[in-house]
Amino acid sequence: MTGNDDSPIAELRGATKRFGPVVAARNLNLTIRRGEFLSFLGPSGCGKTTALRMLAGFETPSEGAIFLDGQQVNDLPAHRRPVNMVFQHYALFPHLTVAENISYGLRQRRPKPPKADVAAAVERALETVRLPGFGARRIWEMSGGQQQRVALARAIVNEPKLLLLDEPMAALDKKLRHDMQIELQTLQRQLGITFILVTHDQEEALSMSDRICIMRDGQIVQMGSPRDLYDRPKNRYVADFVGKSNFFDGTVESVAGDSAKMTGPGDVAFVGHAGEGVAPGQAAMASVRPEQISLSRGAGGVPVTVVNRIFLGEHTEYLVRNPDLGQFLILASRQAEAGEGNFEPGDTGYATWRDGAALILNND
Repeated sequence: MTGNDDSPIAELRGATKRFGPVVAARNLNLTIRRGEFLSFLGPSGCGKTTALRMLAGFETPSEGAIFLDGQQVNDLPAHRRPVNMVFQHYALFPHLTVAENISYGLRQRRPKPPKADVAAAVERALETVRLPGFGARRIWEMSGGQQQRVALARAIVNEPKLLLLDEPMAALDKKLRHDMQIELQTLQRQLGITFILVTHDQEEALSMSDRICIMRDGQIVQMGSPRDLYDRPKNRYVADFVGKSNFFDGTVESVAGDSAKMTGPGDVAFVGHAGEGVAPGQAAMASVRPEQISLSRGAGGVPVTVVNRIFLGEHTEYLVRNPDLGQFLILASRQAEAGEGNFEPGDTGYATWRDGAALILNND
């Protein structure tokens, strides 16, 4: 957080956006804090980009209101908002140099700032994104990662109060995407600007965000810190979208405080945190993360047969099958495998998990 102002930098109040009969965003209520890194996460068509475009001023809400720094901005055009946006494909001008791309917004101001001030601002922006001395380069001479940094420099040179990122790393390879995620986090902390990211990549949202807003069918399903959403999803949709999880149907046997016990297929017991509205006797599902399950050769636990094995470096992912529970995933660490040895497809073993590892959720 930056400064001593605890008032929100932006708000959506009952914001709804319709495109003819299609409701792209429905009654969005969201308070965005100063200096935070917030992500909208969800599949294509869930409304996350529409929410971002309403904040940017590219879309006007059909109902409700958008506030920036305490002022309603429904009718304020995009170019007059203290907001900048980095697009998925960067939207750089290929016929301009790097410096000319970065300074484009500054040169549109009226009255025009002095050339020396513009040049100094461009150089500061280049240094911030670790591209000092690249001002004379042409865009087509830059790599994908460098082009993304140019797009970021162009966005921050205007010193916006809100920086909007519309899947800016979708075109990058995995390693470069990881490197840019770290750079974005560092840049956000350095500048103290509120960043809002739209992504369908759960790992990206989990690794970068202070808070994540999970969206579905134009609505906010759940919002919280990455750890809250991972450890305490409110329903199967969130549990399935934030990280990997195994789901087992069953019947709730008992509920005590925030804990519940469920009996699944083959009378396998699941004990763990009780989700919203879970009650004894009702149909429910247990969500168990793959890393919460151990695979061993010694007797005890649920007998399984290994169906597939994927080596992931620091972990190995096993797809296993039990006659009653069906197929599910186990994520074994290198340390665990050092003790038990590698399992191959066709091998048999036993899957175990501790009491409390499961989440007992309504069967939605």
